[in-house]
Amino acid sequence: MDKKEQSRPVSLRQVQVTDAFWKKEMELVRKEVIPYQWEALNDRLPDAEPSFSMRNFKIAGKITEEKRKQGDAYKEVKWPLIFQPLPEDMDHLEDRFYGCLFQDSDFSKWIEAVGYSLTQQADPELEKTADEAIDIVCAAQQDNGYLDTYYIINDQSMIFTNLRDNHELYCFGHLTEGAVAYYQATGKDKLLKAAEKYADFVASRFGEEEGKLKGYPGHEIAEMALVRLYEVTGEDKYLNLSRFFVDQRGTRPYYYDTEHPEAVKKGHEDEQRYSYNQAHLPVREQDEAVGHAVRAVYLYSGMADVARLTGDEALLEACEKLWDNITQKKMYITGGIGATHMGEAFSFNYDLPNDTAYAETCASIGLVFFARRMLEIKASSKYADVMEKALYNGILSGMALDGKSFFYVNPLESLPEACHKDERKFHVKPVRQKWFGCACCPPNLARLLSSIASYAYTEAEDALYVHLYMGSVLEKDCGGKKLDIRISSDFPWDGKVMAEINAEEPVACRLAFRIPGWCSSYTLNGQKGLEEGETVTADGETRQVKDGYLIIDRVWNGGEKLELDFPMEVRLMQADARVREDIGKAAVTRGPIVYCMEEADNGKNLQLYSLAEDPEPQAVQEEKIGQRMVTITTKGKKLVPQAEEDGELYREYKKPVYEDVLLQWIPYYAWANRGEGEMQVFIKTNR
Repeated sequence: MDKKEQSRPVSLRQVQVTDAFWKKEMELVRKEVIPYQWEALNDRLPDAEPSFSMRNFKIAGKITEEKRKQGDAYKEVKWPLIFQPLPEDMDHLEDRFYGCLFQDSDFSKWIEAVGYSLTQQADPELEKTADEAIDIVCAAQQDNGYLDTYYIINDQSMIFTNLRDNHELYCFGHLTEGAVAYYQATGKDKLLKAAEKYADFVASRFGEEEGKLKGYPGHEIAEMALVRLYEVTGEDKYLNLSRFFVDQRGTRPYYYDTEHPEAVKKGHEDEQRYSYNQAHLPVREQDEAVGHAVRAVYLYSGMADVARLTGDEALLEACEKLWDNITQKKMYITGGIGATHMGEAFSFNYDLPNDTAYAETCASIGLVFFARRMLEIKASSKYADVMEKALYNGILSGMALDGKSFFYVNPLESLPEACHKDERKFHVKPVRQKWFGCACCPPNLARLLSSIASYAYTEAEDALYVHLYMGSVLEKDCGGKKLDIRISSDFPWDGKVMAEINAEEPVACRLAFRIPGWCSSYTLNGQKGLEEGETVTADGETRQVKDGYLIIDRVWNGGEKLELDFPMEVRLMQADARVREDIGKAAVTRGPIVYCMEEADNGKNLQLYSLAEDPEPQAVQEEKIGQRMVTITTKGKKLVPQAEEDGELYREYKKPVYEDVLLQWIPYYAWANRGEGEMQVFIKTNR
């Protein structure tokens, strides 16, 4: 592992996103999604499932205050550790815990999104609301640092007794992520101090030392959250705790067996019992992504963090194997992962059904986390290409164009009748939902989109890496000297990019620009670009292409302009032949965008359509569904059904008859914004 190749995300306080596409999404989050989610957290959305998140914090705060007042005389009221059924009269709820046991994390993801948003746009009212929410949350914290409303309200004697199922360390991780983000945005450390105090409590209970628990999170995220806490505080104990959780995972005897001895049955001691939690093997021995997809990529992200900071080559090798397994055998063309609704999990290699795809929004977000952390270790376009694919497709599809409804599941084919009548497809929704009882995806989207610049750019002491092309204004510090860099881009609709570099004095800096994998050739300042492995040195400047990045080393004097052009051609993509569902089919893509057909443009019975032998794709920029976008038309064929009126379900085969049609394609992320209707990404070919 070469430390010289490592980088870190740019601070959101040194970059302002000006991009027409992403700034719109960020403003949508700031103006619509964050306020909408605040209403959801306070159970004020009509016709939406209640969250109970802030209500639980308020009740926990009362308990903490009463416990503090009474001291040793305090007698805890213990509620059963089960989900509480809702009474019919919602105006007279008891002072007990309601909602999912991980409901605290909804607040934590919300406050994280708020923090990121405030780095891009000052919003005093939003900041005031956030500060008041932080006061409510911190008031619930126990004197020993513990802060989880499920156990504070229900039964504090049961703390850390069910790591496999009960999400304490998951909620701790999200609280820590949110606290760091809000501190970095505002300089206010109240929530950060609460997270540190909680982390210290966790560290007092877990570790290698005699008498400490040897467990690890059932739902991962604490691993990467502790690394963030380490990086913002400089306290080694947080990195050490993260490494402990990573190292302990999957070791024998299984820790979860001690928690759940009833689950250990004779003849069922095999390692697959804990594959759902990625705890079936020590992490350095894992080479296939298995189990719950979100948990998996959260773990792999933490593993990459620990590998980078400790120089652990074996851990990095495991990350690389797991990355390759996901992206080469278990990922949808949209960047969706987790093929099956059973366990929200990865299926076996190449099992990627379109109409029952789970592809949870959070899973694609976690894949982006993983990609960025691998990029921090080494800039390679194979990571950034997947990050771009997931962001523009499998993640953006999770939110409606108005930011007021959401998909948990992102299929590649949808038939509304099947969604309503076929139990195997009940998880697939034909329209987005206002909210969810398990509402992990909406706030996860908000925090990712609000921090999008930290995925577009990473930096080293004397280098800036451009992974995603979005209009931005950046300030780069190189040994005390400043570079002002302005990126102009019309991605994802046009491949032209302009980088303007200005400096008050000469500055030596390396600029690295990703060459997208979907681009067969590119130009720099009108000249054909270098190929992989080529190096050219002239006039004090070195240019080379390495690992899919165009790297320019020089002293910048100011006033320089770099014009990159990555032509966006319409491409027909086919899956590996081992993906049985896609044999004889193709998907339409252009640049980073995956396209789909919708009933609203093409009528019903999309299964009857196929591409013409020469589809002659045409890309058109237009206003559609209230948005500026590039749509595509292709020539196609529509199967003319044979005499259906004879009532025969099966008949002797006859050569099919087709009629010519013009097929309409829209960006996949924009589907289901015009009511219920059929949708499909892959289409049969006549080639």
